[in-house]
Amino acid sequence: MQFKAEIHVTLKRTVNDPQGLAIRGGLHSLGYESVEAVRAGKFIEVWIEAESASEAERQAKEMSDQLLANPVIEEYAVSVVEGAPSP
Repeated sequence: MQFKAEIHVTLKRTVNDPQGLAIRGGLHSLGYESVEAVRAGKFIEVWIEAESASEAERQAKEMSDQLLANPVIEEYAVSVVEGAPSP
């Protein structure tokens, strides 16, 4: 079966986020003064051929640990759904 793993990678709360600060500054300059904080991250989709959703999730977590996220400064969340890549 084919599964899509959606991986959200963000900086750990204890890590300074200069990109988030720049985005917040840009939003303020556009008049969105109500924005108090912004944290930026990455969204990655990976299509995996696996026998079950739990196996696809295990593989996605392994990929995240080894390559997609830097465990020293980043954390990630994985969700898996059944499906094929869009054309």
